[in-house]
Amino acid sequence: MAPAGFDTTTTPTTPTVIILFVVILISFDVVFLSCAVVVSDDPNKFILRPPHGGGNRNTMFLPLFFSPPNSSRVSPANLELRNSRRHLQKFESRRPNARMELHDDLLLNGYYTTRLWIGTPPQIFALIVDTGSTVTYVPCSTCKRCGRHQDPKFQPELSSTYQPVKCNIDCTCDNDREQCVYERKYAEMSSSSGVLGEDIISFGNQSALTPQRSVFGCENWETGDLYSQHADGIMGLGRGDLSIVDQLVDRSVISNSFSLCYGGMEVGGGAMVLGGISPPADMVFTHSNPVRSPYYNIELNEIYIAGKKLPLNPRVFDGNHGTVLDSGTTYAYLPEAAFVAFKDAIMKELQSLKQIRGPDPNYNDICFSSAESDVSQLSKVFPAVDMVFSNRQKLFLSPENYLFRHSKVHGAYCLGIFQNRKDPTTLLGGIIVRNTLVTYDREHEKIGFWKTNCSELWERLHIYGAPPPMAPVLNRTNLTVDMPPTLPPSEPPQYDHPGQIGVEIITFYMLLNIKYSDLKPHVTDLAQFIAQELEVNASQIHLLDFTSKGNDSLIRWAILPAGSDKYISNAIAMSITAQLAENRVHLPDSFGSYRLFNWNTEPPPKRTWWQQHYLVVVAVIATLILGLSASGAWFIWRRREQSHVSYKPVDSAALEQELQPL
Repeated sequence: MAPAGFDTTTTPTTPTVIILFVVILISFDVVFLSCAVVVSDDPNKFILRPPHGGGNRNTMFLPLFFSPPNSSRVSPANLELRNSRRHLQKFESRRPNARMELHDDLLLNGYYTTRLWIGTPPQIFALIVDTGSTVTYVPCSTCKRCGRHQDPKFQPELSSTYQPVKCNIDCTCDNDREQCVYERKYAEMSSSSGVLGEDIISFGNQSALTPQRSVFGCENWETGDLYSQHADGIMGLGRGDLSIVDQLVDRSVISNSFSLCYGGMEVGGGAMVLGGISPPADMVFTHSNPVRSPYYNIELNEIYIAGKKLPLNPRVFDGNHGTVLDSGTTYAYLPEAAFVAFKDAIMKELQSLKQIRGPDPNYNDICFSSAESDVSQLSKVFPAVDMVFSNRQKLFLSPENYLFRHSKVHGAYCLGIFQNRKDPTTLLGGIIVRNTLVTYDREHEKIGFWKTNCSELWERLHIYGAPPPMAPVLNRTNLTVDMPPTLPPSEPPQYDHPGQIGVEIITFYMLLNIKYSDLKPHVTDLAQFIAQELEVNASQIHLLDFTSKGNDSLIRWAILPAGSDKYISNAIAMSITAQLAENRVHLPDSFGSYRLFNWNTEPPPKRTWWQQHYLVVVAVIATLILGLSASGAWFIWRRREQSHVSYKPVDSAALEQELQPL
């Protein structure tokens, strides 16, 4: 930043110069320069191909790739060195963790998301949790090709704490050699690329972990499913310097562990913990070798179906990358020999059920009808599956861990386990761990599994300081299928940062299925209901604009600071935007169905130097004027006094004075 220069030389006795001095001070300002940002992290990718092509099934696939020498990913040798260093890090006090809720549904959406707040003031994003990715990224306001997602794009220029990642020897730089860039390519041929920046990231008010500075990707280009998906971006939980987990661990903020718990077939949502937790006594563990592959692998040796071992050599599960556990992949994929054995064993156990076609002609799904429609009763029809690890510990899979519901035939289910084409890697996606707490204990190089109801996780774990489990969202007639998550999000954190300036205005659109002529007499009541739901004063809610078409009314609302306040505090603004983003404004049924979208926040405009210091400048000027005025008055008075004294020439005669007697 470079302040404009000016000359302060004045002559105290010249009024014209004083006026000029005031004008120069008023015109004084500071020019603020804003920067864009940026690291790289991939080429030479090796990709696990999905077994299906085409179609509209909501699935996600793990990206597998080899990194170049200058990539931010850690080499196996360096990884061993880093793990050894982390083993030596012992602290007297237990480090905090970030407890976060998961939203959406694995099979309906193809993924689970969590909420992150980025920047100052914070901007909210819904991100897919992905243990197969290292970079966390969100669409950037400078994006040339980004789809329409759940939340507005990240605006670096509106965050007072944002900084670009400048070009260095540890990253891939842009063509101008100014910023670091990243690129990600996925198995379904979608991709993301952009620049990397650093800003403050917060994790919600259930988190004991305070907001932290972290590096993340600011997208400038999206293709494929990443372009069309509802979620904003990816939260990378994999191994690598750019991973959120690695960044927090390297700063000794959390212990080297995190946990995920996906909801079941009937209930979506779930929970996530960044940092360590006390494992349940009956948690099943398997070794996870960080040098074996860059992904979270486990040592799978055997599979049992209905108590019968599949006739497979344990080496079948150790091909290529071994057995990989990935939260960003929807289904499970076995090597050809393992899949054939698994399918044959399942069909043998289900001879009494009729095999039918799958819901989508683009896929050769293996489906069965005449089964129980109640998920809790599926184990009476479908066999139990056990996965046995090299340490002989056993993970039990219920039917919901390998089946998905047929979308067109009531009471029918399909296998959610497929052949991984000719690739010998065993890939276990999110379906395998539904209603299972999975702890990625990276410090001790092991992964734990604990069967549980993920919607009651906090209560069952008895974590100290855990809030009561949040009530599920009730089915309401005024909620559309693409709006609410299965569980309400955690409220945004309350915190202060240097340079925090709050929010000047929050705007959002409301679409109501009601004629405006019928709505108009009740607009005041509607504003009061909105204010009550958002916990603000009714005077803060203002109608900006409306459009009416047929039976629909589109209203644009604004939320302004209360009373004489100049801005809305960050804490209140984050609470409001979280409710708007999750459509948690509940109105009386008399207003019919409605939807909230396109919410936006605007910080107060950056004040110029003069706006920030005008009171001081005015005080200085007033002091100068008073001082100069006093000096001038004194000077004039002295001149007048001197003019009243009689002046006598040197040679003028003086009257003799009579001597006084002593």
